[in-house]
Amino acid sequence: MQLTTRSRYGLRMLLDIALHGEDGPVRIQDIAKRRNISVKYLEQLIRALKKAGFINSKRGPKGGHVLAVGTDQIRVGDVVRALESRPELTECVGCPEVCLISSDCITRQIWARATESIFRELDAILLTDLLIQARRSEMLGLPCC
Repeated sequence: MQLTTRSRYGLRMLLDIALHGEDGPVRIQDIAKRRNISVKYLEQLIRALKKAGFINSKRGPKGGHVLAVGTDQIRVGDVVRALESRPELTECVGCPEVCLISSDCITRQIWARATESIFRELDAILLTDLLIQARRSEMLGLPCC
């Protein structure tokens, strides 16, 4: 599995909303400017993150995006699952029907275990953890993400 920009930028967007959303909804244009990511790309990611239940949107002049759940309820693994079309290390792990020998394949078991291990680690990291690190970085004048 190679994480695409969808996961990397989607996680950055959630972190940005967590950092800047305390005073109200965060505009996508502001996120794009701060993170140097195109508005069009962020709009695609917003749809997937809304569908996954991470973000709510508010229309109007004071509109924007807010987290739909607390930062302590958003696991990095869930963000990756929501944004990647195929989060497994190999296609046969997620779709065994693509391989004629998947039910008897010894190496498929390795890829399945490795995928489980990766997601166990990603699921152990909450957006809260990243938010704490980002605030420390900001206090030190370092870029956060």
